Amino acid sequence: MNDWLIPTLIIFLALFAVYILFKYIQMKGRVESRARDLFETWQTREMEKQVSERADNMFRSWKIDEEKKIRQDAVKKSEAVIRGKVTEHLIPYFPDFEYNPKDARFLGTPVDFIVFDGLSEGDMNKVVFVEVKSGKTAVLSRREKLVRDCIDKRRVTYEIIHNRE
Repeated sequence: MNDWLIPTLIIFLALFAVYILFKYIQMKGRVESRARDLFETWQTREMEKQVSERADNMFRSWKIDEEKKIRQDAVKKSEAVIRGKVTEHLIPYFPDFEYNPKDARFLGTPVDFIVFDGLSEGDMNKVVFVEVKSGKTAVLSRREKLVRDCIDKRRVTYEIIHNRE
């Protein structure tokens, strides 16, 4: 009975060792695959995080730069508008203004001045509507064009309104 027990036991242990080895190789493959998947997931997450942080930093930097440009542009435009407003008021005193400054009345909108040519000397020659344009774009606004067209078509009247209190 002992003769066949030892070889059987050796065969059984050999088969068991092969089975354990097979299971070990299977498990090792699964562990490596799972470890690779976890690493790739982590790596992707880290890359996305870095890309997101870099994009956020780039956006913040762009925003700061653009805000500076916008502010500088606003200051330039504001200066131009103020310069234009001051110029509008002073135009009658410029040497190339062909009318007597005493005859000019500032309105501002929809035309800058109405000139009552000759009124200061007591001799009215004409009434002149003056629009002052400065800067690079000397284009009339829609409202200014409407006033100009109305005057060109001679749709101008004079009215007296009596206030009876």
